[in-house]
Amino acid sequence: MKKIITSSAILLSVFAFSQVAIGKASISTLSDNVTPNPSISLEFGTGNRGILLPWVTSAAAVNGVVNGTLIYDTTDKKVKVKLASGWKDLSVDTTGIIDTTLQNSLTELTKAKVQIGGNPATDITPGILVLAATDKAMILPKTTYNAIVNPAAGMMVYDTTAKQLAVFNGTVWSFWKP
Repeated sequence: MKKIITSSAILLSVFAFSQVAIGKASISTLSDNVTPNPSISLEFGTGNRGILLPWVTSAAAVNGVVNGTLIYDTTDKKVKVKLASGWKDLSVDTTGIIDTTLQNSLTELTKAKVQIGGNPATDITPGILVLAATDKAMILPKTTYNAIVNPAAGMMVYDTTAKQLAVFNGTVWSFWKP
């Protein structure tokens, strides 16, 4: 019984804080090196990997998205963000051929969703990965873009050398500064 209570308490604490670390042992801490940083909802390790945006065949065909949604449009090979005025192209170069055979062979589960923060039982925000906390942010994988040997179209990383966001469109890396 003690094991069940202990396991339940640990599981509850993991979900209550809604903080996730992928590719590393734990979320970054505050200056005391003990307290998890309360401003982080999702953080990635420092391996030479990036986060891959969802691929769609046409941004126009994506329904019910909220402002701030990021996608990779395979039709015109562009990374796009949803704004109130419509889809905004964030890509620089749209040349090249993108191999989408991996995506084409899969059946989409339209109801699939992972939510970090907020209340998953009542939140109806559409998306594959929804960061619902209003007081926390996602930290992208930190690496140098050229350390990624075989980047996939739509991959995003924080380039630690250039100190800016790097996005791969299938042919070239684009760099975004605030």
